[in-house]
Amino acid sequence: MNQAVTSELAGVRVGVITFPGTLDDRDAARAVRLAGGTPVALWHKDTDLTGVDAVVVPGGFSHGDYLRCGAIARFAPIMETVVERAATGMPVLGICNGFQVLCEAHLLPGALIRNDHQRFICREQKLRIENASTAWTGDYQVGQEIVVPLKNGEGNFQADAETIARLEGEGRVVFRYMDVNPNGSVNDIAGICNEAGNVVGLMPHPEHAVEAGFGPDGATGPRQGTDGLAIFTSVLRSVVGAA
Repeated sequence: MNQAVTSELAGVRVGVITFPGTLDDRDAARAVRLAGGTPVALWHKDTDLTGVDAVVVPGGFSHGDYLRCGAIARFAPIMETVVERAATGMPVLGICNGFQVLCEAHLLPGALIRNDHQRFICREQKLRIENASTAWTGDYQVGQEIVVPLKNGEGNFQADAETIARLEGEGRVVFRYMDVNPNGSVNDIAGICNEAGNVVGLMPHPEHAVEAGFGPDGATGPRQGTDGLAIFTSVLRSVVGAA
């Protein structure tokens, strides 16, 4: 990568929101940094996104997951601004609890409910890339297999039959579980996007597979644990390309 491109990517500011109970905000910020961008810390009570170009809603247990997962975080002041900016095309990524928050905020359809086996699960999970045209998946190829960590108790994606048919028919299933369905999600769906492709939510954790030696081996042979990094490089290139 030449110096000019590196400089352009470093100029992309990606906000990472912290709610009370968030666990993976530092991991998400680190992933942005390793991808070449500039992470910006955002607090749930903020109303100003401070000029960020994209936003990550990270995993954890926002507000202790009281009521439904993500149901309280959805009403945070920061989310009002995120919803407004997402409508104008700003890239937004929800990971695990962040996916739940995006569904509660109606940025994505469906809901994440209790795993069908009623247990919390933590494992290395193989995924297939089904849509490589979103703001967050441009550095992947359709059909590519990756392995990233998965950890959830309420990761079971469900929606009514009409919504599922629309997601499948419009190519809005972005990630699909392979080899095993870990939580009962309909059609093995692991992640989806909105109609415009700028908002993506997924249950597995790409931010935990961004540095050699610190993530699971790749799906098609050892790739040094970096299968999730392309999520973050994708959005940097998307922002630069749209400028």
